[in-house]
Amino acid sequence: MFLGFISMVWATQGRFEPACFAILLSAVMDGLDGKVARLTHTSSEFGVQYDSLSDLVAFGIAPAMLLWQWQLSTLGRVGVAAAFIYTACGALRLARFNVSTAAVGKRFFIGLPIPAAGCTVVTLVFFASLLPSATNVVLPYAALLITVGVGVLMVSRVRYFSFKEYDFLRAHPIRTMLTFLLVLGTVISEPRFMGFVLCLVYIAGGLVYSFIILPRRNRQLLRALSPQSE
Repeated sequence: MFLGFISMVWATQGRFEPACFAILLSAVMDGLDGKVARLTHTSSEFGVQYDSLSDLVAFGIAPAMLLWQWQLSTLGRVGVAAAFIYTACGALRLARFNVSTAAVGKRFFIGLPIPAAGCTVVTLVFFASLLPSATNVVLPYAALLITVGVGVLMVSRVRYFSFKEYDFLRAHPIRTMLTFLLVLGTVISEPRFMGFVLCLVYIAGGLVYSFIILPRRNRQLLRALSPQSE
């Protein structure tokens, strides 16, 4: 929560990259807090709710403020609406997650996780620094598209892999390790570019799984069961 707050302070001062790093560090801490709570036997329902409030500040409000200060302010009321849509969708995403965790299981998230949405915003800011100055004219519209897009994905029914179950990692340890090292090497070599690309790959992966792979599996399952039903 503090990192989200300080990110907003830096964003209002025009210090966009430090504001981005604060959100990224929030994402790292968000991935660790639950594990620390379980290891120390301090997990509780209060902690779950407080964690969601912290997530809303760090990944819902702070990225929206960052986007507004960085690019969306040039679009006037449309930019305000886009930033609010992102924040409101983030709040809805967290509320739905809190009441539906037991129903959907641990393998997938329903809707884009709000930390992933915040990281997409951050990596967009870093990626934009690599672009030529001639693209500055279209950057506000690109920021608008991504802001509304990730907001809608947060409240969608698209399934995203949660990385909370490790059956695939145990079944293919060598392949997983090589893939991890390859991804790590590319991120280290070109962090501003590859960070944004990986966020887009994660977003696209959920769309492909939900709208192409999953329906195909369901059709195959129906065809396999149809002779039995006859």
